[in-house]
Amino acid sequence: MNEKQEPVYITGHQHPDTDSVVSAIAYALLKRAMGVRAVACRLGPLSNETKYLLKRFGYEEPLLLEDARKTLAEIPTDSPLSISEDITIYETLQKMRETDRGSFAVTDEDNRLIGFVSKSDLANMSMGDTAVSIELLRHCTTEDIAKTISGRVIYDDPQMHLNGKVSIIALTGSGVSNYEIRDRIVIMGDDSEAQWTLIEKGAGMLIVVWADHVSEHVLEAARRHHCPVVISGHGSMNTSRYIFFAPKVKLVMRRDPFILRDSEYAEEAGRKMLKNRFRNYPVVDAGNHLKGYVSRYHIMNMANKKIIMVDHNEFAQSVRAIEKAEILEVVDHHRISDFRTSQPVSFRNEIVGSTATIIATMFRENQIPIPQNLAGLLLGALLSDTLILQSPTTTKRDIETANILGALADLDPEEFGAEMFAATSSSSSQSIHEQIVQDIKYYDINGVSTMISQVMISSVQEYLAKASEIQRTIERLSRQKNLGLLVAVFTSVSEEGSMFFAAGEKAARVMETLESGRENSHTLHKGILSRKLQILPLISQALEA
Repeated sequence: MNEKQEPVYITGHQHPDTDSVVSAIAYALLKRAMGVRAVACRLGPLSNETKYLLKRFGYEEPLLLEDARKTLAEIPTDSPLSISEDITIYETLQKMRETDRGSFAVTDEDNRLIGFVSKSDLANMSMGDTAVSIELLRHCTTEDIAKTISGRVIYDDPQMHLNGKVSIIALTGSGVSNYEIRDRIVIMGDDSEAQWTLIEKGAGMLIVVWADHVSEHVLEAARRHHCPVVISGHGSMNTSRYIFFAPKVKLVMRRDPFILRDSEYAEEAGRKMLKNRFRNYPVVDAGNHLKGYVSRYHIMNMANKKIIMVDHNEFAQSVRAIEKAEILEVVDHHRISDFRTSQPVSFRNEIVGSTATIIATMFRENQIPIPQNLAGLLLGALLSDTLILQSPTTTKRDIETANILGALADLDPEEFGAEMFAATSSSSSQSIHEQIVQDIKYYDINGVSTMISQVMISSVQEYLAKASEIQRTIERLSRQKNLGLLVAVFTSVSEEGSMFFAAGEKAARVMETLESGRENSHTLHKGILSRKLQILPLISQALEA
């Protein structure tokens, strides 16, 4: 498998049940065996049952996928080259030429962004008011000036006195007597007497051109007057040109640059970039560490995530912004609802009791062996979705697959299923709200926004005693979700039936239909176990009545 491949995210539905999570894990393993860089995902917290199975068979929780769009951290960007605030403008320009970049973030020793500088910033500085350049040169060090003009320091002095102004001395008949050079940077040829005179007149720094040494009596004067001396590596013109690039970049950088966070979605970052004139933008993490640079080019050439949907095909039940993803495949056993794509996809939908049955079949079709622990995991998912093969959705293929997986995992399906349900049925350790939202699905039934929750329990009687609390909980949840109908179904496998609660403006009609002919509300509906094959059709009929 090529790690440079674009990852393919395999995900089940929102409020994931065991079949959804296990199918994503198993199909990701199958895809990786076939050379695809597949990543198993989940769209929410795991149920007790799923956690139990993952722990029992040694699997980690899948990645939590929150959005089908890519963040800036997930798209290719320019590498995070940066500069220190203590390098000179000249060194910055050199680095821009070497790396063919028009800008740099300025970072501290921990790679945290503290500023930003671009060629346009430097051009504006060099072509701006001379007062700005004078102020910048006033803060330069002798070493920085020497580096910038390819020179060498002959004498430096910590008490030097610079005002930032620059004078180039051209000797005339009157010598240097007509020049006002106090505290200035003076550029001078190799006339030692003139050099001595300039220092005595109060020059702030002497830069000598067209010379390879400075006489001792000039240096003696320099020491007395605290005047640094530098021999330039250029002539007068280039020395005067380059010297203005000697200030440190921290003096000219933007200290509050426009930045983008690596957690931002790329398409949202693109909209922000359209409102600004910059060519590229530094990208930082939550700790303000530089992660790279992004430009409009990166956004224009970016594609959203590649996704394979398992155990669902309705966009309303999938990851946020699924309609913007590149959907590659669907593997499911539910009704086909609002599914549509702009490109052809592989769509496998079969009339079986669980998606785990289909995934196990695909392993056999591709002649890829199922490891013992994966066989146990798939068996758990199959038994969960078919209620230990008692659900009316159970098919002959589910039973055959359960027997095959049981043999591979060295488990008896019936005994293992009973053990699993006994260990993971909703318990008093969870609140009613937590139990209801653990396995809940959204449907649009004849224009009515509907959610159906199924809670697996050990005893109906135990939950009948909590009827008032259950009703209050689903009414509050119905208002929060702005639903026309919320149905909570409490299913007991051992008692082979389910109990119904409903909230929302359509609740009375649904409960009247469901409880018709019964003496009491919230009674056990024997034989009603499957949300897909029995509960959903019952509710749909009630809404149509």
